[in-house]
Amino acid sequence: MSATQDSPTAGPPTKQRNTKLLREVGLIGLMWASMGSIIGSGWLFGPQEALIVAGPAAIISWLIGGVAIVVLALVHAELGGMYPVSGGTARFPHYAFGGVAGASFGWFAWLNAATVAPIEVSAMLTYAGHYGFADGWINPETQVLSATGIVVAIILMAILTAINFLGVKRLATTNSAATWWKIAIPLLTILVLAIANFDTGNLTAANGFAPEGLKGIFAAVSTGGIIFSYLGFEQADQLAGESSNPKRDVPFAIIGSVIFGTILYILLQVVFLFALPASAIGDTWDQTGDGLYTTFTGPFAEIATLLSIGWLAAIIYVDAIISPAGTGLIYTTGSSRLAYGLARNGYVPGVFEWTNKRNVPWAGLIAAFVTGCICFLPFPSWQSLVGLITSASVLMYGGAPLSLGAFRRRLPDADRPYRLPLAAVLCPLAFVIANLIILWTGWDTIWKLGVSILIGYAILVGNRVLKLNEHKPTLDWKAASWLIPYLVGMGIIVFISDFGPEGDDALIPFGWDALVVAAWSLLIYYWAMAVALPTEQIEEMIGEVELPEDDMEPVTH
Repeated sequence: MSATQDSPTAGPPTKQRNTKLLREVGLIGLMWASMGSIIGSGWLFGPQEALIVAGPAAIISWLIGGVAIVVLALVHAELGGMYPVSGGTARFPHYAFGGVAGASFGWFAWLNAATVAPIEVSAMLTYAGHYGFADGWINPETQVLSATGIVVAIILMAILTAINFLGVKRLATTNSAATWWKIAIPLLTILVLAIANFDTGNLTAANGFAPEGLKGIFAAVSTGGIIFSYLGFEQADQLAGESSNPKRDVPFAIIGSVIFGTILYILLQVVFLFALPASAIGDTWDQTGDGLYTTFTGPFAEIATLLSIGWLAAIIYVDAIISPAGTGLIYTTGSSRLAYGLARNGYVPGVFEWTNKRNVPWAGLIAAFVTGCICFLPFPSWQSLVGLITSASVLMYGGAPLSLGAFRRRLPDADRPYRLPLAAVLCPLAFVIANLIILWTGWDTIWKLGVSILIGYAILVGNRVLKLNEHKPTLDWKAASWLIPYLVGMGIIVFISDFGPEGDDALIPFGWDALVVAAWSLLIYYWAMAVALPTEQIEEMIGEVELPEDDMEPVTH
């Protein structure tokens, strides 16, 4: 190497910065990254929230959510095996539709990842209310954090961020150890509660099996925490650039984690419903009052207490720290890799591409920490955060079936370690599913998501105008000509639907709104397929990131 290259002051700063990642995460590390993200605060609160929204029909909601997430996961499995790059979900649309679509879906992906950690921290503090030292941290009625609670939450966010600075190998080891615990405790809870009390009469208790009908069943999928609980399988895609054998391990980790997670959550909902003592159920499933399950701040632990299983309650209260913390930890990791991918594509400042001596993209970690702390201010409780994150995540997931559909048409002979069966049917179906979840989330959340999208575009435009990144992606407007109509159209449909501000008096009544969303989704899908980038341009863009020296550094021992 020349003296000029060795000099700490010569040359552009971006050329001297370390931007390498290390391929040192094995199959178990990837599998547990996805599994550990799925099993977080969702298992602690999801069955309670879903029961409040849909009644015992929440079991059907979990089945619907499980089918939806399996379809979306299968799409990601093929993509992750084809192109194992860091922050994959932020980069697939970039390859298929160019800079405009890539920047947009990259922002959706980052917004989802960066705001999950504060949800998990909020869940930790909610369960911590059981302990005397946590008095005053959170209002037990509104679930809103106090000033002291926000300070504690920020400290916890700082701890999650600090662990990530240790490097991906130590992080994977820490997460794997935590995930063994996180799997064992829900399984133990299912077994013990099923033996202790299994009252099938609860199916028709209170105001019936499905008090809100189909609307309640579908609303529970999004606002009841069901889809949020299933989220996380894509973490294997985010860490694919650091996988030691990504083409084999990424599809296996994604498919395996989502199948296990679906079975686990359905069983948890069944056990939660049947284990409830009659005294904890009111005249309606959403009735509040002293002693009723709707006011439980630690749902499973309080059921165990009512059933005189104190030892199980004690274990669950401990798990209420470990499970959410583990999920928050891995999502913090994912958000930094997404920021890394966005920087590699030229959408955000180049500093997010820099890595430290442990090959960790440190700027992305700091950004995730700051963003997470901000989330405690306008969205301080677990349930109020869920809707926003669900919407952001399904927007992110919507980019995957569009990308895979384009790759199947433009790159039919590409190497596919896992090949999705019936992709011509499942890709448009997955896109419809993602948009239906957005509909069911409702207008109160969608308008907040719209504001977040505008903020993201302001950041992306600012990066371009101020030339904060040496990578300058081509902004192909034709390939993304469907994007703005898609976003605006979905906003309008939700606003005038039964899930909009007018409710039952909406212009599009319940049932018809789903048909309208499905039709709109198919129109956008085939529009996107028609204008996707040509084969030569896609191959050129993908070829740039498949070079070993461009994206990561293999590890030899």
